[in-house]
Amino acid sequence: MKHSTHEATRRGRGPARRIGRSLALVLPVVLVLSGTLAVTRVSWSGGPDGGAVLTASDASVSDAKPAAPRAPHEILRDKLLTEVQEKDPGVALTHLQEAVNGRPSLAQHCASIARALGRAAVQIYGPTRAQSFARPVCDTAYATGVIAAHG
Repeated sequence: MKHSTHEATRRGRGPARRIGRSLALVLPVVLVLSGTLAVTRVSWSGGPDGGAVLTASDASVSDAKPAAPRAPHEILRDKLLTEVQEKDPGVALTHLQEAVNGRPSLAQHCASIARALGRAAVQIYGPTRAQSFARPVCDTAYATGVIAAHG
C-alpha cells in the first residue's frame, strides 16, 4: 500500500541536477584559466611597467645568464679543428699529442678529438691525402675518423 500519490524520486532528471553537473565541469576550467591569466599579469620583472604581460620571447639579452663555461677538451677540439682548416692535420695532431702529454686529464678525450680531426681532414683534403697525415696519436683514432668519414 502506498502512502502518497507522488512518485518517489526522479533520480538525475531534474533541472537543478543538470545545472549542478554543468557547473561541476565548467567551473574548474574557468578557475584555472583565470588563475593562469592573473599570473601572467604579475610584474615578474620588477620593472616600472606594472602588470605588463610578459612572454618567453620578451626576455632581453641583458637578462640572459652567460653560457656555462666549456670543458677544456671542447675548447681544445675546436682549436685543433681550426688548425686543420688553417694549416694541416699533421700540425693539429702534434698539438693534440702535446696537449695530452701536458695535461693527462685530456687523455680520456684524445680518441674522440682525433676522430673528429680525421673526419674534418677528409672533408678538406679528401680521404687519400687525409690518411697521409696519420700518425700514432691516441692509437688509431685519427685513421678511424678518416675511414668513418670516407666510408
